[in-house]
Amino acid sequence: MESDKNLNNNWEGTNSKMTENNNSSKTKKGGRGIYIWLPLCIAVSVAVGIFIGNAYSIFGSGSAFLGRKGNKLDVVLDYINKSYVDTVNVDALIENAIPTVLAGLDPHSDYISADIMNRKDDELEGHFSGIGVEFIILNDTLTIVKAIPGGPSEAVGIQAGDRVVTVNDSLFVGKGINENKVYSTLKGPEKTQIKIGVKRQGRDELIPFVVTRAFVPVKSVDAAYKLDNKIGYIKVSKFGSTTYNEFISAIAKLKSQGCESFVVDLQQNTGGYMEAAIMMVNEFLANGELILYTEGRAYPRENYYADNSGTCKQSQIVVLLDETSASASEIFAGAIQDNDRGLIVGRRSFGKGLVQAQYKFNDGSAMRLTIARYHTPSGRCVQKAYEKGDRQTYSMDLYNRYSRGEFDNRDSIKFDNLPLFHTLSGRPVYGDDGVLSDVFVPRDTTGINSYYMRVANKGLLREFSYVYTEKNRDKLKSFKTWTDAAKYLSTQPIVDNFADYAYTKGIRKQPYLIDESRKLLQTQLEAFIIRNFFSEDNFYEMFQRDEQMIKEAVRLLKANKATPDAIKKGAYK
Repeated sequence: MESDKNLNNNWEGTNSKMTENNNSSKTKKGGRGIYIWLPLCIAVSVAVGIFIGNAYSIFGSGSAFLGRKGNKLDVVLDYINKSYVDTVNVDALIENAIPTVLAGLDPHSDYISADIMNRKDDELEGHFSGIGVEFIILNDTLTIVKAIPGGPSEAVGIQAGDRVVTVNDSLFVGKGINENKVYSTLKGPEKTQIKIGVKRQGRDELIPFVVTRAFVPVKSVDAAYKLDNKIGYIKVSKFGSTTYNEFISAIAKLKSQGCESFVVDLQQNTGGYMEAAIMMVNEFLANGELILYTEGRAYPRENYYADNSGTCKQSQIVVLLDETSASASEIFAGAIQDNDRGLIVGRRSFGKGLVQAQYKFNDGSAMRLTIARYHTPSGRCVQKAYEKGDRQTYSMDLYNRYSRGEFDNRDSIKFDNLPLFHTLSGRPVYGDDGVLSDVFVPRDTTGINSYYMRVANKGLLREFSYVYTEKNRDKLKSFKTWTDAAKYLSTQPIVDNFADYAYTKGIRKQPYLIDESRKLLQTQLEAFIIRNFFSEDNFYEMFQRDEQMIKEAVRLLKANKATPDAIKKGAYK
């Protein structure tokens, strides 16, 4: 849930106290325990030395934290290499110790391994180099759901339904096939080639393909479609380097279709680049209106203002939030709310008001270090409470909210000891605990029971939808629009067929629970099937057709209760 601020890597280190991880095991009594735990103690010392030493500075040459003081720890590192009783892999010790050191800070300062960092970069940078397919692992086999239009796989003739049997002349099936292995195998440098052998229905022999890897877009604006004649819906899943351009394109498309008001859905959006959120909210604010400001011990206050270049300054806007909306999502929502520019609909957001700077190691791994707090225009920081070094309690916050009933009842939210702030018009808002919605919408639990949770958590909804699509591909091809396909699917016994399929996967039939979840199962299964044939927009239109939060947003917009004047008067209450 990072809101990363791009900063030069010449930052000088702080004198912040780094405490031990509370989860560390206690040293056993007796002399033997000393020798057992000596490597870990050394590792932590070495890690600190890496952070503050000259020769091993993570910020590169010429940016030492403490100047000559680091030499002492350099000696420790050298002494371990030369004199420790056993052979020691110092690099491995450091790799294990760095997360322990950072764990003594705030919950969002973190160390990220090279593998994970590579994946995160792909997500936020908006593209990766690969073969361009959507896939599912079915019966221990990589199965193509869709070749991305315009991508390298489509160019060579790979089709939906193809099962990948060999990669570079080696067998690529079996229990060892998982998503991580697929990603690591199919991704690779641009313009490199990979040989793939596929089994296609109706063909006995394997069909060989040579695919040249190319950049494949990773969308962060998942959907943009009309809710009615004048209201457009935009789903933003993350804030990456391409998000603003995708967002502007979505706005332009919806305006061309007659939309004058917008619903921006940030549910389950855990954040990303702060700059993307700033540019997006700028589209809705008047010249000179404050978007946010950042401030930290080593960083003086920096203000960010709207520059009057926005294209939607007169449009009504409703922002959808839930308990997982965090960081850059809260920047966007906070600026809209504090300037009385639009309404926040949903539930209290996560509560991350910390800004991280990212520093990469030579091996591709990285450290994200909290360097500042961001504040919304009213002056509030939305960061919820935490104790340094205690990440376990912090991670339990959402569960505790659920236990208190916050997801179902606004009155369960406690404001005791929370600092009070005011929006531009004087409306009360609270700091230190996320962004509270203007209009509360409880979570929709209709149809959610133990049976639904079992089949959903096992991934059977998507899996069955693919199996159904393959069996009925010719029929589905006959429909010109997704709505025609949806009408047909609504007449089919899809839920009963799904229950039969789930039974073969070890989920016993429970007729009462199935009937209780029938409408929800039908909607989601239809949506996944439509996704296999039509667009992502169509998937969301189907998937969210009964979404209460969206219905509430439409009601408010149609009644013109999201205009600045209406908001100042409290017309939405």
